[in-house]
Amino acid sequence: MSHLLESLMYQASQVFLFPTLVVIAVLFVYAFFLLGMFAMQWWQRRQGQGGQPTRGHHLLAWAQAQPGASADELDVKAHQLLELPRIATRVAPMLGLIATMIPMGPALKGLSDGNLGQVSDNLAVAFAAVILSLIAAAITFWVVSVQRRWLAEELVWLQRQGVRTPAAGHMAEAGSEA
Repeated sequence: MSHLLESLMYQASQVFLFPTLVVIAVLFVYAFFLLGMFAMQWWQRRQGQGGQPTRGHHLLAWAQAQPGASADELDVKAHQLLELPRIATRVAPMLGLIATMIPMGPALKGLSDGNLGQVSDNLAVAFAAVILSLIAAAITFWVVSVQRRWLAEELVWLQRQGVRTPAAGHMAEAGSEA
């Protein structure tokens, strides 16, 4: 009975390797897309200090388009702007670990069978997956960290302009969860 359960668990885990690798590849591409968007936003923020003060300031632009927005709505919008990159920051390393562990079973089996080709193939997949996922996590973490500060600054600016906003501490609290 125990052998059957172990065999089923092994087979079930192998099913998840390909989808995990696909999601890691998507997160890797997304991280570089996000980095490009971040660079463009940084450039717009530097250039937009004159004529268009909301360029590169996504929360300010949203607040301008929604003049009746409450302080809570601004806070929710700020969190929404960070939601997908924060998820990527947290999920990428988890998937990297999954993609490392799944091929380890076949690699160890290949080692016990004396099949070094199988060992090297599986270890190559495992290490490539974890490296790409950690790169994606590092990029998205850095972008989220800077964007969190930018959004907190925008909330403070809106508060000074008379728009009632939640305390800037909410964004700091959200950042500590990342």
